[in-house]
Amino acid sequence: MTNHPWHDVSAGDKAPELVNAITEISRGSRVKYELDKDSGMLVMDRIIYSPVFYPANYGFIPKTYCDDSDPLDILILTDFEIVPMCLVSCRVIGVMKMIDGGEMDDKIIAIPANDITTSHIKELEDLPPQVLDEIRVFFEDYKKLEKKEVQIEGFYGRQKAIEIVNQSLLDYKAKFK
Repeated sequence: MTNHPWHDVSAGDKAPELVNAITEISRGSRVKYELDKDSGMLVMDRIIYSPVFYPANYGFIPKTYCDDSDPLDILILTDFEIVPMCLVSCRVIGVMKMIDGGEMDDKIIAIPANDITTSHIKELEDLPPQVLDEIRVFFEDYKKLEKKEVQIEGFYGRQKAIEIVNQSLLDYKAKFK
């Protein structure tokens, strides 16, 4: 019997402040991988049409549920590529709120708990402004050549992000009793 990464992996004993994340896409990739909700396998959704690359490792927080019927997305900020389907303990520092295809699609912003190069980052404000600019531009542009629109509502700090993680944990429990 295999474990399903969304349903059988813990969000973490210290969630919502310190969460487990499962990577889907490595930093620097143009390949859009996505969790297949039925099988738990990672599938290649597409090659991004636009000539842009993921500015961070990208994945989801297990045992969470959001308005888009998916687990809660997470951007894992580090200078290193993390392989897909890797379990990473992450410290939540903020959130980017966006609308994708008319649905809310929040992106939690986090730092790997075991990365000494980012251990000094505790809040969104500790990041160089360029990092948030790169994230914003990537998500504004990555679907343009598909003729799809993404709207970035803004970046919010640690407390708002923790509230969103906590709500998505509660929503998961309600959805998958």
